[in-house]
Amino acid sequence: MYSSETHIRIHYALTDQMGVVYHGHYAQFYEIGRSEAIRQLGYTYKDIEAMGIIMPVVDIHSKFLRPAKYDDLITVKTNLKELPTAHKIIFHSEIYNEAGDLLNVGDVTLYFMEAKTMKRCNMPEALKQKIVQFFGQY
Repeated sequence: MYSSETHIRIHYALTDQMGVVYHGHYAQFYEIGRSEAIRQLGYTYKDIEAMGIIMPVVDIHSKFLRPAKYDDLITVKTNLKELPTAHKIIFHSEIYNEAGDLLNVGDVTLYFMEAKTMKRCNMPEALKQKIVQFFGQY
């Protein structure tokens, strides 16, 4: 399993009148965690796009357990629980507050697609080689 952690400070614009993070922002938290997880592997979305590959989101699920609030420092844990073997990759996210309370869980599925043809394709081999080391013998 590959795992990454990213910290985000909740600023005022992310909250509603009650000082609670608006539910729609969680997809952005997942994206920040996902982007940083890929960066920690030595790549960026820009690098992947330069390979002619795009990664659109095709499915997203979110479960809200506790609220994140103004000025909280949240931790977004982003995990790949399985090695992608074809055209899709699933990122699992867990969001915690500073006390270690689990606030939210989510899954985001993306496809690898050729930018020119908009057809599904396999994960770029260079990225796969970075990820495979976290899954032992595969």
